[in-house]
Amino acid sequence: MASEEDTASVRPPEPVTILVVRCKNLKGSKGDSLNSLVRLEFGANLLGESPKVEANTETHSTEYNFHASFDCTFEDATFLDSIAYKPVIVTVVEVLPKDKKGKEEKINILGHSCIDLLPLLHGETKFSVMQCVHPVTVPNEPATTEHVLPEIEVQVSVAQPLLTETQLHNSNLLSVHVDSAFSVPDSWQIQVAQQFNHTVSLPIPISAEKENTVVISNGLLRAPGEREIATQRRWSAAPSASGSCLYITDSNIETLPFEDEDGDLRDREDIAFRQEAVNEKNHVTWNAERRCFLSAEAAESLQNKVAQNRYWPLEIMRTPIQQATKAKGKQSSLEEEIPISFHGVAYVNMAPLLYPGVKRIRGAYLVKPFIENEVFDKTKRKGTLAEEAARVANGMGRTLASAMALKAPPPSKQGKADAKTKPSAAVLKPDVSTEGESNEARNLEGQQYLESRTFITLELVLDKPLVPKRPPSSLARKVAEYIPPRPVFARKTGGSKKAVEDFHGQLTAVANSLLEEFRQMYGDDLLKGSLPQSNDAMDQRRQKFLYELNTSGKYFAFKEQLKNSVIKIVREKYLNTTAFTDKEKLQAFLSELYVFLIDQMHVALNKFLTAEEAPEEPPPVTDSATLKHFAREAERLSRNKNDPDHWFDYGAFCLLIGDFGKAEECFKETVAIAQKHVPGLLMYGCISLMNAKYEEAETFLEAATCAESKNVIAWTMLGLYYDSIQNDIGAERAFLEANRLNAATSSSIELTAPVDVPAEVEGSVSETVAEELAGEGAPGIAVSEDQKVPEVHVIEHLVASIAHIEVFSSLPTFLSLVSSNKLTDAALAHELVAANGEPGARYYVLLGRLKIQQKSFIEAEENLKQAVVLKHQ
Repeated sequence: MASEEDTASVRPPEPVTILVVRCKNLKGSKGDSLNSLVRLEFGANLLGESPKVEANTETHSTEYNFHASFDCTFEDATFLDSIAYKPVIVTVVEVLPKDKKGKEEKINILGHSCIDLLPLLHGETKFSVMQCVHPVTVPNEPATTEHVLPEIEVQVSVAQPLLTETQLHNSNLLSVHVDSAFSVPDSWQIQVAQQFNHTVSLPIPISAEKENTVVISNGLLRAPGEREIATQRRWSAAPSASGSCLYITDSNIETLPFEDEDGDLRDREDIAFRQEAVNEKNHVTWNAERRCFLSAEAAESLQNKVAQNRYWPLEIMRTPIQQATKAKGKQSSLEEEIPISFHGVAYVNMAPLLYPGVKRIRGAYLVKPFIENEVFDKTKRKGTLAEEAARVANGMGRTLASAMALKAPPPSKQGKADAKTKPSAAVLKPDVSTEGESNEARNLEGQQYLESRTFITLELVLDKPLVPKRPPSSLARKVAEYIPPRPVFARKTGGSKKAVEDFHGQLTAVANSLLEEFRQMYGDDLLKGSLPQSNDAMDQRRQKFLYELNTSGKYFAFKEQLKNSVIKIVREKYLNTTAFTDKEKLQAFLSELYVFLIDQMHVALNKFLTAEEAPEEPPPVTDSATLKHFAREAERLSRNKNDPDHWFDYGAFCLLIGDFGKAEECFKETVAIAQKHVPGLLMYGCISLMNAKYEEAETFLEAATCAESKNVIAWTMLGLYYDSIQNDIGAERAFLEANRLNAATSSSIELTAPVDVPAEVEGSVSETVAEELAGEGAPGIAVSEDQKVPEVHVIEHLVASIAHIEVFSSLPTFLSLVSSNKLTDAALAHELVAANGEPGARYYVLLGRLKIQQKSFIEAEENLKQAVVLKHQ
């Protein structure tokens, strides 16, 4: 039942229709009179051949209107993959008139044109192209003949899109670009180059369980300095095409700086070797593109397999070009054994494809001899793709040889004898002795790759990144969700709440004035204690007090003082801005307003007359240095509360004294004022990491890298975060970016600053910093003359004059200054590893400072002593 349900769920085949409309400017071999036909092929399948059509001499066009079609099946992704990398080949054939003695018409191939079907995988149902018909032979000067080439119009259509919206969104396209192999073994001679086929292969997932072998063959051995005329890549599978039509229209060969590549040879010392190999040694050129359609399952499988093992084998081999004989049928010629020589492998690091937003990796990869055990240890893959790749290449080689304008000589007698003596079963089921001998022979040949330092340039391009990168707008929105931005000027609050608060304030002011008036009238009696407390006396005092207020006009003044606040309540609280026309409604409103005002008066007077007990003052817990720092920080914040740097420095001080909660508030205020304040983003990310808020930490650290994409410290801290949560791919990506930026910074420093710092300059800086420390003192710590350690600040002044700065060297200084001990420890550990266990004096100074902050004074003293020893050395 399950199999029946699966069969029923498979989409029926979709016909793909190709319509050849017309061809313009077509010229025959015998004048203007021309009879021609078109032949359509897809891969190795012949789709159809049109009837013979006579050209119109007036319009110089030939109307074919020929339809052909093939079915696209959906049982698996194999056919969709074929549409991605196989073009429809249109061959224009001239039909010559019969000779007097001839019984059959002769034909002459005028040219080919390759129709790219990729738009069908982008969701299109119909598209039309007008392309040139390229001659069979490659012209020496294509630029001068391009304008006279015939043009053919072709329409491609399907009834329904090959991919649904969901499939189109979740699928992907991987393009494998193989350019050239340089510094090939010296035994590869140009004189015998036409006798061999050079092939590369790479495994690519085609579904969740299966993998497809990507084969790119027909590499051409070229002399030093020999270059391709065209700057476009070729189709990897166009067996019946030849000439210039093998070039893909929109696939151009681009060059990147060596420093931006991802391969094995990208260091400065490798640049000279690569340039020498390109200019002075033979090389094999493919310049081919092989597209791979990745369904949602295949894309997920690729991502998972790269995460499990980052190294994938790119196999390279050389096979002899064999000509099919008349005695052998097609099937037997494909099944015969194909000798494989110079079997090598390049290990491609696919991990950069898992970096967020990365769609392309490109680099030069060293070729090593193929040894199955070593390949398994490196890639965790068993077996080899060479035999399958050789058979595929042999099937395409017979026709592609003519496409490359090469003509292979007939094989020698020795070659025929060898082919007869070797059984074909040895390729599929070799015995132990044969396998061992062949492995040994291949290893000897493969050693030549190591001796020559052969490398192959490869590029992998995805249509969409496997791991999408969060855009800066999304990160900014996420940061604003965690910490809403605070306006520079405080918002003016209004509404009913503000009106009631103003009413309370006016009542409090009036109550204060009334108390002052009462004290002026009866203050002397209160002080003497002669004020009678009987009911009659109290009534007399009240009457006299009210009489005084009425006769002096103060009662009216107090009413006017409350008038504006009452009007605000009427407008803001009750939303009444016009006069009442109905007296009953007016009386009802006045009654409601009176009750509300009386209640609010009671609330305000209760707050005003409530006597709060003053709390006892606790004993001071801070010393004078801390109080001085508090005063300095308080003065900065009181003068300008809208400066994010003030809040950041205050947060760094709070970290120093261990007040992490206050530090978090300060860094939060820093980001609230300036959403792109990089130090604030970094330190709030550190605080979030300390509080195990990993999602927040990643958001703020990544936002810092977006705010300043060239900030080495930001990328290094992001790498340390990924390293702390054991995200190796993320840590590698962040550290690589930090190293790249650090190298660029070092290059600029070399151009602007001297490498060596004179001792007298260093001494003067040390004295200056010592004076600054003596004048200021360390915040929160009583500093004596013996405890001053100016080395940390000296390095801050001298860091701009150093020619080469390691990526982990500048980070501990920043982290120690802001007292982030957790990441400081991790950064120092990475610096120790980067120094191969032999760090310099600066490392021990920073480690000593960290130990001081951790109150491990004995360890701090030992580290500082070690720093002094290394400094004198």
